[in-house]
Amino acid sequence: MKLSMPMKIILAAIAYVVIGKIVNTLSAMLTMSYYMDPNYFAVWSKIMMPGPGPPPAEFTYYGIAFAFISGLIFSYIYTKVSSVIKGKGWMQKGLKYGFGVFLIAGIPMFLSMYLLINLPLGLLVDWMIVDGLIVYLLCGIAVSKIMK
Repeated sequence: MKLSMPMKIILAAIAYVVIGKIVNTLSAMLTMSYYMDPNYFAVWSKIMMPGPGPPPAEFTYYGIAFAFISGLIFSYIYTKVSSVIKGKGWMQKGLKYGFGVFLIAGIPMFLSMYLLINLPLGLLVDWMIVDGLIVYLLCGIAVSKIMK
């Protein structure tokens, strides 16, 4: 069955959500000490930390919704730029796309957050590498495969 482009974009956005959720959850588990440090409690949003304890279910729902919107954008942009990405096959093209997004979004986001928000450098670097580079690379591969 051949899917229409809008359906491919939606499917790719769902893949983006799943990949991001898995990687973000593993990353959060590995860096939990940062989230539990009272020195940074005031930094977290009221959606994430309305009070002491783990984030409420609403935080997960917002995260999934925001990731889906981001996945739609990520996938749509891929459809517009994929013809200029050089590579042998969908894997190379997906990796190049993911790395390009990292260069355009991941690094500037890291630099801005370091400059503006009082968070430990280790956590920001983790976010840049794991929640940025790794997610963008894996999602680039997934989107490229779905769109081929």
